[in-house]
Amino acid sequence: MLVINYGREITKNTYDALAASDIKEYLNANFSVSLKPNLVVPGPASNGAVTHPEVTEGVIQFLKDFGVKKIKIIESSWIGDSTKRAFKYCGYEEIGKKYDIPLIDLKSDSYTTLKHSGYDIKVCDEALNTDFLINLPVLKAHCQTRLTCNLKNLKGCIPDNEKRRFHTLGIHKPVAVLNALIKTSYCVVDGICGDLTFEEGGTPVESNRIIVGRDPVMVDSYCAELIGYHPDDIEHLKHAKKIGVGNYFSDNVKVIELNTDNKSVMDMHRTNTADRYRNMINEDAACSACYSSLIYALHRLGGRVKSGEKISIGQGFKGKAGDGIGIGVCTQGFSKCVQGCPPKATEIVKLMKNW
Repeated sequence: MLVINYGREITKNTYDALAASDIKEYLNANFSVSLKPNLVVPGPASNGAVTHPEVTEGVIQFLKDFGVKKIKIIESSWIGDSTKRAFKYCGYEEIGKKYDIPLIDLKSDSYTTLKHSGYDIKVCDEALNTDFLINLPVLKAHCQTRLTCNLKNLKGCIPDNEKRRFHTLGIHKPVAVLNALIKTSYCVVDGICGDLTFEEGGTPVESNRIIVGRDPVMVDSYCAELIGYHPDDIEHLKHAKKIGVGNYFSDNVKVIELNTDNKSVMDMHRTNTADRYRNMINEDAACSACYSSLIYALHRLGGRVKSGEKISIGQGFKGKAGDGIGIGVCTQGFSKCVQGCPPKATEIVKLMKNW
């Protein structure tokens, strides 16, 4: 079953979407429930990067009315940023105080190493020590994985050094395997105004919908098509299906739509910005934060770079020398390098304008 609720009454629409779903078949009032939003950076949800606090509040209200007493919010922002700042600036401190719910910063959490499909993966213990995990991602694009939704949102449940290692392993398969190790019990997707180009936001597109369902692969495959991708175009999604995490959306899935009169006039369509710049980049195990800074910079420059030259970026360039431009501290052996972990897009623009 998939429930889609349209409109800008975000808290109420989230509550109503869950009320119309089949979550009650799997939830028990005695369960401990963990909520995993996407708070990748500190900033307003209107930028298209982080889960609206109103979405999380709607889930909390539903859980409390259902009788659930043990609720916590867990998250780890991306490398180089503070989860505590994200809790504050994304509006989650207020939610925690209002409902007396602990906010757990997974950056300081212990972890357990789990094995699956030939991978050894460190998983934060708070993400494992729960009876029912509700995934609350933002539906948005990603300059490396194309889509980031439920599956990739669980990358916030591993330590920072493991996040870096995921990129050396190719990001896609580790993300899929992570979802086999951490079971998402239910999905509540913030499709209000997700950014359709960059993970960290900045070019949001109004869509005004909440999407809920149980199977994260099914929900993500549905969301992939909303932004113009076939599910098989999303490598981590294709692999997750292969290893049994879930199944793709199909015509056999029951779909309930609420408040259809509120459907946005502007439908969700991905941009080709990241794809357009991909051929300009020599990437080897780059982290998302670093890569998106480069994409932002190229976007600012209108893709105007020195003809025939590629820009190098990623952990694979550690200890290597080069004559061109390197992006990030991993490319500090290059003759021209924008330092930082991650670097600022403004610094990349400054260097490349003078190149």
